[in-house]
Amino acid sequence: MIYFTSENLLFVGSILIFTSILISKAGFRFGLPSLLLFLLVGMLFGSDGLGLQFDNVRQAQFVGIVALCVILFTGGLETKIKEIKPVLAPGLALSTIGVILTTALTGGFVYLISGWDKIPIALPLVTCLLMAATMSSTDSAAVFNLLRGKNVNLKNNLKPVLELESGSNDPMAYILTIVLIQVATDIAAAGTGDTGTWKVVSNALLVLLMQFGAGTGTGLFMGYLSVRIINRINLRNTPLYAIMLLSIVFFTFSIAGFLHGNGYLAVYIAGIVIGNHKITNRKEISSFLDGMTWLMQIGMFLTLGLLVEPSEMIKLAPMALLIGAFMMLIARPASVFLTLLPFRKISLKSKTFISWVGLRGAVPIIFATYPVIDGIPGSDQIFNIVFFITLLSLVIQGTTITPVASLLKLNEPMPEKHDMFGIEVPEEAGKLAELTLTEDSLLHGDTLKELKLPEGMLVMMIKRNDKFIVPNGRVKLYSGDRLLIISDRINEP
Repeated sequence: MIYFTSENLLFVGSILIFTSILISKAGFRFGLPSLLLFLLVGMLFGSDGLGLQFDNVRQAQFVGIVALCVILFTGGLETKIKEIKPVLAPGLALSTIGVILTTALTGGFVYLISGWDKIPIALPLVTCLLMAATMSSTDSAAVFNLLRGKNVNLKNNLKPVLELESGSNDPMAYILTIVLIQVATDIAAAGTGDTGTWKVVSNALLVLLMQFGAGTGTGLFMGYLSVRIINRINLRNTPLYAIMLLSIVFFTFSIAGFLHGNGYLAVYIAGIVIGNHKITNRKEISSFLDGMTWLMQIGMFLTLGLLVEPSEMIKLAPMALLIGAFMMLIARPASVFLTLLPFRKISLKSKTFISWVGLRGAVPIIFATYPVIDGIPGSDQIFNIVFFITLLSLVIQGTTITPVASLLKLNEPMPEKHDMFGIEVPEEAGKLAELTLTEDSLLHGDTLKELKLPEGMLVMMIKRNDKFIVPNGRVKLYSGDRLLIISDRINEP
C-alpha cells in the first residue's frame, strides 16, 4: 500500500501526470477521449491497482470545484456571443428544462428497477431522483475537450448549442442535487415521506431563484469589472495579468456562494463577458489558461480515478449498465426532443445528434460526492453507479461523436486557419488578416502601390513560399503571395 504524504506527493503526482499524458497520446490514435484515459490511469494506480491509497472525498471534491471553475471560465472566455446568440433559446432550454426532464425520467426508471429482485439494492424514490440529478447535466470538460480537441466542425450551429448547453447546465443539476439532498435529509430525520411538502417546494423554488439570480448577477458584475481592471491596471510583468484573472475567477465563485448564488454559473458568465471584450494581452492570458485547463482536467480526473474502488463498482455493474443504457437511448433523447419541440427549425438529424452528445464526465462524479459527504443513505452506491455510467458514456458516446456526425451528414470541413505569420498585436491597435493574392488581384498592377486596398488597411509583411519580405511600394508581387494586413476596419472574429 502506498499513501500520499508530504514527502512523496510531488513524486507520485509527477508520475501520475506524466503517465497520463503518455497514455493519452497513444489513446488519441484509437479515438479514445483523453479524459477517459486520465480516469483509467487514476484507477490503475488506485487501491485496487498498484495500491495508491486515496479515500478523502472532501479533498477530491475540492480539487473538482477548483478544476471546474477554471474549465468553465476558459470555456466561457472562448465563447463568442455572436455564435451563441442564434442558439441562445434552445441552448438555455436544454440546460434547464432538459436537465429536469432527464432527472425525472431517469429517477423514475431507477426507482422502477430498484424494486426488482435481481437488482442488488433497493432505493427510495428521493434517493433515485438524487442519483439521476447528479448525472443529469452534460459535462463541460468532456464536451469542450472533444469538440475543440478533435476539431469537430458541425453544421446548423450545433457546436455552439452543445457548448452552451454543457457550459450552462451544471447549475441546474447542482441545484437539483442540493435540493434533493435536503429533502432526503428531512425525510430521514422525520422518519416519514410526508413532511412539509409545500415548505419543501417553496424552499426549492427559493433556492432555484437565488442560485440563478445571484449567480447571473455576480457573473455579469465581475465580468465587466474584470475588463476594466485588466485594461487599466498597466502591470509591468505580462504573466501577472493571467494570474490576476485566475484569482478573479475564484473570487467570483466565492462571492456567488456567499450570496447563495451558483458559482459555476457565475464564472461561466464572467468568462463570456470578458471573452467578448477587448482586453490587454489576450494571447498570453489565453495561452496560460489553456495550460491551466489541461492541468486542472488531468488533476481532477486522476483524483476521481484514485478515489473509486473498482471492486465495489463492479458489484453494481448490472444496475449501472441498465441505467446507463436507459439514459443514452431513452432519457436523453426523450428530454432533448421534448425540450426542443417548440424549435421547429432544428432538424430531426440535429436533434438526434444533440441527443447522442449527452456526455457524462467529471461533473456528475463530483456532484455524486455531495450525498457521500452529507451522509445520505445509499450514497456510496450512488457514487459507484455514477462513476460506472461516466466510464460507459465516455467509452461509447465519447468515441463515436465524429462517426455519428458523419453518419447523419452533419459534419463539414474545418475552415482554413490563418496563423497571421505568428504575429500578435494589441487589440486596440487593430486587427490582423491574411490575404492570398490571385491573378485577379494583380489586374491593376503588380506592386503594392498599385494594389487596390480599402482605406485603413496597411500591409505589414509579405510571405512568398518560405521567405518573408519587408514591404514597400516597389516590391513586385506574384500570384500566391500572402500578405499580412493590419486594419481597424476588420470585424472581430
